[in-house]
Amino acid sequence: MRILRRVSEYGAARVADLAELFKVSEMTIRRDLDALAERGALDKVHGGATSRASRTEEPGFAAKSARQQAEKDAIARAAVELITPGSSIGISAGTTTWTLARQLTGIPDLTVVTNSIQIADVFHAAPAPNTSVVLTGGVRTPSDALVGPVAVAALSQLHVDLVFLGVHGIDPDAGFTTPNILEAETDRAMISAARRLIVLADHTKWRTVGLSTIARLDQADVLISDDALPADALDTLGEQVGDLVIATASS
Repeated sequence: MRILRRVSEYGAARVADLAELFKVSEMTIRRDLDALAERGALDKVHGGATSRASRTEEPGFAAKSARQQAEKDAIARAAVELITPGSSIGISAGTTTWTLARQLTGIPDLTVVTNSIQIADVFHAAPAPNTSVVLTGGVRTPSDALVGPVAVAALSQLHVDLVFLGVHGIDPDAGFTTPNILEAETDRAMISAARRLIVLADHTKWRTVGLSTIARLDQADVLISDDALPADALDTLGEQVGDLVIATASS
């Protein structure tokens, strides 16, 4: 089916885009997506669909950005409260951190260090007064992170007040993880450059384990998640992270 091929190729697709591409109504697209979701061929999300990926696969940026939008918005709003004008901050690649970046363009005098082209573009498109952006080099991953020795070398020379880290998974034993070994190494370098580590992760990341560990749970000074986090996660994370912040996602 053409819709399934499109979603599989790009990792995600929006209803409006599919309707325009195939010259049919959005209602028709929604019915087709419902049928494909019932067969387990894809996952429906608000406004579209995403392809199904295993826990160790690394979906592309488009696929991840379509998931848990309300939760990511709530998490980003809570994270903004930790940032004051004049701060230097590191922002790792990811769709939750990208959501945070979009809410930071009104804060002046920031110095932003990132290994994400997508995040750098946010500040380029809507620059806040006196904001400086440092984009590391590196090899580009499917999730649009710049990783590897070049990125690590750049980060080793820098110092920031806070680092905001997006992760693929959170597990009591594995800690904060990612499917990409080079991305884990780069994220560790960013953590080392910061005074405080703030992890941004919605409830779906709980008990998901990627290939490589970025950091232990107790290394997070703050973890911001959403109010759908299950009870066992609340208990475990409340004991292990420095400060657990639960953001309320709008319905």
